[in-house]
Amino acid sequence: MALTVGTKAPDFVVNDQTGKPIKLSDLKGKKVVLYFYPKDMTPGCTAEACSLRDNYNALQKAGYQIFGISSDDEKKHQKFIEQQKLPFSLLADTDKSVHAKYGTWIEKSMYGRKYMGTARVTYIIDENGVIIEAIEKVDTKNHAEQILGAGMASAPKISTTSTKVVLNQPPKVEKTVKKVASKKIIKKKK
Repeated sequence: MALTVGTKAPDFVVNDQTGKPIKLSDLKGKKVVLYFYPKDMTPGCTAEACSLRDNYNALQKAGYQIFGISSDDEKKHQKFIEQQKLPFSLLADTDKSVHAKYGTWIEKSMYGRKYMGTARVTYIIDENGVIIEAIEKVDTKNHAEQILGAGMASAPKISTTSTKVVLNQPPKVEKTVKKVASKKIIKKKK
């Protein structure tokens, strides 16, 4: 079971892709995004990592330090980082001890076959080590927007007007515009 907002994030020590130990409590005073993902170099996990990569500057400006974590080893993480040019660290939780603490090692089912795997969950942890957001329905292609939106929701309100922020996304064409443009106008005879 995933952790809930308002709880203290469990401390851990786990190696990053270079073998350097990362200890969560050493990051006190920083906002941390800890995103759990199933496997390096798979389509969904690549889309998620690339969303964070493409919007890394905006995430940094918002004060976030990003860490991806999976049960893959350091060598596989290095290859994934090189392949996708990721600017953040990936943590190798090969013994799944961090997954156990965060409730992300769960039973899954595919085509009736049950197996154990990683739940795709992102925790946003504040400067005091408290979970301020748990994103359980991750939109892999737009995950950076989800994180930045979650951060804005917990930030103090400055204005009553709404502003939409678009992060390195192509403009969306409204479906209604397409429908109106394709309708034929029939004039009635009098």
